[in-house]
Amino acid sequence: MDVIEKAVSILMHDGLVIYPTETLYGLGADAFSDEAIIRVYEAKKRPLGMPMSIAVSDFDMLAAVARVRPDMEGFIQTFLPGPVTVIIPARNTVPEILTGGTGMIGIRMPANEMARRLINTFDSPITATSANLHGAKDPQTPDECTVPHEFLIDGGRLPGTPSTVVDLVAKTVLRPGAEIDKVGQFLKGLQ
Repeated sequence: MDVIEKAVSILMHDGLVIYPTETLYGLGADAFSDEAIIRVYEAKKRPLGMPMSIAVSDFDMLAAVARVRPDMEGFIQTFLPGPVTVIIPARNTVPEILTGGTGMIGIRMPANEMARRLINTFDSPITATSANLHGAKDPQTPDECTVPHEFLIDGGRLPGTPSTVVDLVAKTVLRPGAEIDKVGQFLKGLQ
């Protein structure tokens, strides 16, 4: 059994998997399992009610969990896959705990091949939150992943700059991070 198959097996049983992205290590769980999602909040000591992003492997999976308006398509096609999280209207299939009751969902489509293979093989979105305690240092190495988990996919040292978070409804940057200059230029062009 390779590392992806082992990780998928754990995800299928509401387990927690740490996986590499092109930015940081993420803490992955089945994004459609309330039990798994609660475990992520508990592992991170993250307050319930705070929205949590999810990761998808392709545009079909993105369309299954979110409503992409025509005015959002250009941005999404330009920056995904990549180190950007887009906040867009969630479909009813997304558990409300992930949206924090906002009706919006943060979506990542990692450019990291291991992360995409994991999500694609699992064939469903997983949580996309950093593998650290809430408010702690962002994890660049496996040793910095301080949350409880069943399995870790070692991707070596990662760049460490978090994704840029963009609210595509308001067309605003909520958190500057990787590729912020390109994102800022693109958003200016929309106004």
